[in-house]
Amino acid sequence: MGTETLVGLDLLGVGHRYRDKKVLDRLDLSIAPGEFVTFLGPSGVGKSTLLRILAGLEEPTSGRVEPTVDRAVVSRMMFQEDRLLPWRNVLDNATLGTRGRRDEAAELLREVGLAGREKDWPSELSGGQRQRVALARALLHQPDVLLLDEPFGALDAITRVTMQQLLERVLHEHPRTVLLVTHDVEEALVLSDRVLLLTERGITRELRIDQARPRHRGDARLAGWKEEFLDGLLEADRALHS
Repeated sequence: MGTETLVGLDLLGVGHRYRDKKVLDRLDLSIAPGEFVTFLGPSGVGKSTLLRILAGLEEPTSGRVEPTVDRAVVSRMMFQEDRLLPWRNVLDNATLGTRGRRDEAAELLREVGLAGREKDWPSELSGGQRQRVALARALLHQPDVLLLDEPFGALDAITRVTMQQLLERVLHEHPRTVLLVTHDVEEALVLSDRVLLLTERGITRELRIDQARPRHRGDARLAGWKEEFLDGLLEADRALHS
């Protein structure tokens, strides 16, 4: 399923303002085809705004975004809220916004561990199961770029780890360029090819991770990087509110 050619993105001087408040300032960034990039940063520096710009939900007030291929690029956004419609069953929610494709949706639901739950209502599912439906729905649109805005932020710790592992498996089967916004430093380090610290001064820390996945959460290098990013986040948060 999906396109054969993976898509990258070039952000060229991207900036955004809300009235008199600047949240992004001349951001330059290249994202390689098939790369998994995570943005960390304190609240209010424009992480979610950046995803909305990449999804085409907002226009930057300056700069532009260019894909690395000469064709229309499909982006799909997954939010912290599952956004399932309570009056539609699981299968109908998974196919929302598509023209049927129920067989493909059923296969994706099987891949995310929801085989046999197609006729259930959202109210019958746990929070993690609802997010599995949201992930299947996002992938059914065959996006070139998958945009994840705190998709597991509302889940308990065990369910969150389970969903992270599920995302790894699904992306192995259906490779995509992925951009994740999260406040969970460990999540960023476990999942990503590259982790960026976004502050009011722009990108102030960049880490490329050359370790194969899946990664061991107790790895000494990951623990060291986690401390570095936590220190950076605390410093950025103090600067933002000083």
